[in-house]
Amino acid sequence: MEELKNLKQDNFLWYNAYNSNDLPQLFDLYNIDLVGILSIWPETFSYVLSEIMALNIPIMCFNMGAQGERVAKYTAMIAKEMGYDEETVEKYYRIGLLHDVGKVGIPKAVLNKPGKLTDEEYDVIKEHTTKGHEVLKDISAVPELAVGALSHHERHDGKGYPNGLSGNDIPEVARIIAVADSFDAMYSDRQYRKQMDFEKVLSIIREVSGTQLNPEVVDAFFRLVDKGEIRAVEARETAGNESLPD
Repeated sequence: MEELKNLKQDNFLWYNAYNSNDLPQLFDLYNIDLVGILSIWPETFSYVLSEIMALNIPIMCFNMGAQGERVAKYTAMIAKEMGYDEETVEKYYRIGLLHDVGKVGIPKAVLNKPGKLTDEEYDVIKEHTTKGHEVLKDISAVPELAVGALSHHERHDGKGYPNGLSGNDIPEVARIIAVADSFDAMYSDRQYRKQMDFEKVLSIIREVSGTQLNPEVVDAFFRLVDKGEIRAVEARETAGNESLPD
């Protein structure tokens, strides 16, 4: 076990999953830094994630960064509000957590560009959906992981990407992630702009309901707003009373 402790460095798991019988112990000891694993060993990522799912590792062990955690939490909250059972809510949380995993394959110069993207750069950004699908498609324990990564930028009116799906042809979990991700994208600091005003964000979400976003999911989102479960909060605080890690 002492050797395992030496495998952690700078919050990444410097660990070759193919050559170890100690995967469960490693998961028990540390936050599972999925981005770190994908960055260092892309060829082993599917194997590692399969093991995570097979071992039923607690979802809070995943480390996908604050943005992934926020979107996952909003996804789960909306799914619960829509009446999904506990098992599905848990599954949708995991899918939401990994929805942007394909961005690891996008050049940082494009991903972190502070100014407006060119058309060519935007096309590169859009590739994160197919890259995420490619990474996750072989995870048989939760097949919908790949679906969430692939389809969360589809639009209700069919004008999204990558496949131009519309309405109920968009997978259910992707419809929910789309609302959760849209809210978080506007109500948090990004490279290209500061966090928007809460009421302004709500106004935009109402405006795009039925075009960009699924109206039933938007209705569930606003029920949470009305109940105060999603609300205007201080920086780094999320819905409810829990704070997010840096």
